[in-house]
Amino acid sequence: MMKTIKNNKIKLAFTMLELVMVIVVLGILGALAIPRFDRDLNQEAADSILSDIRYTQHIALLDNKHKFDKSKWQRRFWKIMFGTCTGTDRFYMIGSDDDMSANNSSGFFSKSESITDPSNGKHMFWTNGIDCSNVKDTTISDRIFITKKYGITNISTSGGCASNKYIGFDYLGRPRNGFATSTTPNDASYMSTDCTFTFTMYDGTTFAIQIDAETGYAFIVGQPNS
Repeated sequence: MMKTIKNNKIKLAFTMLELVMVIVVLGILGALAIPRFDRDLNQEAADSILSDIRYTQHIALLDNKHKFDKSKWQRRFWKIMFGTCTGTDRFYMIGSDDDMSANNSSGFFSKSESITDPSNGKHMFWTNGIDCSNVKDTTISDRIFITKKYGITNISTSGGCASNKYIGFDYLGRPRNGFATSTTPNDASYMSTDCTFTFTMYDGTTFAIQIDAETGYAFIVGQPNS
């Protein structure tokens, strides 16, 4: 720092070299902060989706959907399912095909059969193939639009849910899969192999969430205590 004398008073001022050094340091800190932001966004997305998988299981524990006198009763399991809007934007929704009327392998349900977001009371529901880039329905929770919110561009499944982009739970919290078209009152949908959902971000990075067979315990892969 350089001293200058003006009107018999000593004033302190930065030299040009010192100012340049400050700019360089700020640039380095900025460069370090950008990838840190990306990692935080990945973590935020993983935490939010994990929370809603556990929320689905919690609802299933509270609401017994079993109706053993109905041949299609398994379709009523509470489930979280992932879909695609117009284009490539992704979303998820949580609900139950309560009236067992869905006639597709994805097991879509109606808006009235969806659960509401506990943070705002809005429906966690959307429809496959419908534009979600500018949702004007104020009764829909924006939490579910994971491309718009986090930059997730792809979702893949493996293990016990390899054939479907959804997972459900029974009244004991056990994971179920492949029950969307069930017509026989049996335990065929019981998931005996761990299920993994892998999410790809806009920058190509990924994170995965695993749901253990039998117990339904869900966690972020690489973060077993998540």
